[in-house]
Amino acid sequence: MRKNSVKNTRINGEVQRELAQIIRGGIKDPRIAPMTSVVAVEVAPDLKTCKAWISVLGDEKAQADTLAGLKSAEGFIRSRLAKTINLRNTPQITFIMDQSIAYGVNMSKRIEEVVATDRKISEADEENGNEDNR
Repeated sequence: MRKNSVKNTRINGEVQRELAQIIRGGIKDPRIAPMTSVVAVEVAPDLKTCKAWISVLGDEKAQADTLAGLKSAEGFIRSRLAKTINLRNTPQITFIMDQSIAYGVNMSKRIEEVVATDRKISEADEENGNEDNR
């Protein structure tokens, strides 16, 4: 099976859906934050390994605790995955913290700061009568 085949894409989607369901309702570890979501899943073509990118709403301590909780519950998650998804092999799951949402929020704040600074400079120039053709 190829990496970007239709079958692999379908398996990725199914594993992502089931993984989110297991994390949301099946794990009772208090370290795992309630606002944990599975952003993406990439199952290897041989179905032996799986990378799961997760996002946690909270501070860095909540993210670290959630990652530790998920790593400790990996065996349970894998067994539940094997029961719900009928695959030749149940993949070994590697959890990776996804920082893209936090990165996007940070970039949005920076863009807003630059726009606000530019707006203040434009207003000051208009008050002083220094208009240049922009």
